[in-house]
Amino acid sequence: MSKLPRTTGQRLIAALRKAGFREIRARGSHHFMRYPDGRCTVVPVHRGETIGPGLMSKILADCELTRRDLIDLL
Repeated sequence: MSKLPRTTGQRLIAALRKAGFREIRARGSHHFMRYPDGRCTVVPVHRGETIGPGLMSKILADCELTRRDLIDLL
């Protein structure tokens, strides 16, 4: 199994936008993303920090994306 890519919240939001997700709102540093079919997730954006592997796995599960999908989008 390949490792999850290490990326920042801004890059992850850009990748999710390519996949069709839209930002519905932001509260502080947390950006709420939703796909038209109802899938949604929250992406934290903290300057200079990467998203850890546990949170990245949770975001991918919420979005129903695979690791390969994410790598292709980044």
